Amino acid sequence: MHDKKALCDKIRELYPDIGACGIDLKVDYDKEQNYFVVDLKKDKHQLKHFLPVEDANLCMDGKQCVSLGLEIAQLKDNVTKS
Repeated sequence: MHDKKALCDKIRELYPDIGACGIDLKVDYDKEQNYFVVDLKKDKHQLKHFLPVEDANLCMDGKQCVSLGLEIAQLKDNVTKS
């Protein structure tokens, strides 16, 4: 399993404008549930996505980032709409 910093770095690599457009990104790991919590925040808006470790590992290993990319793009779009 990859660590939360590596996953956060991968998300920033896929979406470099996250930090540039004022969206804060935080990634935590929930050991009991075995998933990563991807938290996007901008001003008063905050969205969380629960990413299973298996999906995060596939992306980090360069095998499949589609689901992570789609989720992050959707979260980013929702946060930046208002």
